[in-house]
Amino acid sequence: MSQRLRDRFEQGRREKRALFIPYVTGGYPTAAETVDIMLQMEAGGADVIEIGVPFSDPLADGATIQHANQVAVEQGVTLHDCFGFVGEARARGLQAPVLLMGYYNPILALGEARCAIEAAAAGVDGFIVVDLPAEEAASFLAVCRQYDLSFVPLVAPTTADARIDQLAAVADAFLYIVSVTGTTGTNNMDVDQLPELLARVRRHSNLPLAVGFGISKREHVVAVGRIADAAIIGSAIISAIDAAAPGMRAQGVREFVEDVSGH
Repeated sequence: MSQRLRDRFEQGRREKRALFIPYVTGGYPTAAETVDIMLQMEAGGADVIEIGVPFSDPLADGATIQHANQVAVEQGVTLHDCFGFVGEARARGLQAPVLLMGYYNPILALGEARCAIEAAAAGVDGFIVVDLPAEEAASFLAVCRQYDLSFVPLVAPTTADARIDQLAAVADAFLYIVSVTGTTGTNNMDVDQLPELLARVRRHSNLPLAVGFGISKREHVVAVGRIADAAIIGSAIISAIDAAAPGMRAQGVREFVEDVSGH
């Protein structure tokens, strides 16, 4: 397990506040801007950062992040490049834990052991692998544990209790709670239904719970922060990048993060 992740969630609990976790697709809008965006995320109040590994078929994502993936893939951005982004950000002073979020194919193509070795060397703290089921993750989990990398499973509203037990058994840092049935960027988080889902998950695990999918504004972050340990925003970050003028995109992300995180 990543010590940085553990320490950050413990810090949130000590301070009695929910963490804020923004996401950006690695290499979007350009590879040259990714590290600056990461650093400005932290400056704006990000507690943990997710970097999306570009993939040709991001099936869990809505149109906004699909587009960001397409742009990054067309630029030739790879998993190896994402390690490079993290390594450069660390060299430039980034302290926040960093998770790589994406799909299993790039990991398989690189090789699980090499993936873990390169990730740890770059300063990555763990992985969220959307399409790698817990029961098929044993070998990847083993190399993650060997190199002190966290593996973060996703729990959906439709996840059965027995399945939550399985997911909790392979998690070590936190559980990623998908707030809606559907893809990212739906903007239809049902705050009223969320407490019941979180209570059900907490009957199976004492790990922190981070809520993502459908969160796009300060109002959502505040509501999630009352009942969960972290709030995650992805598609709205991509939209903030798109709304900024060239040369001002990292600053635009910082301002958006400051606004929604209350930093």
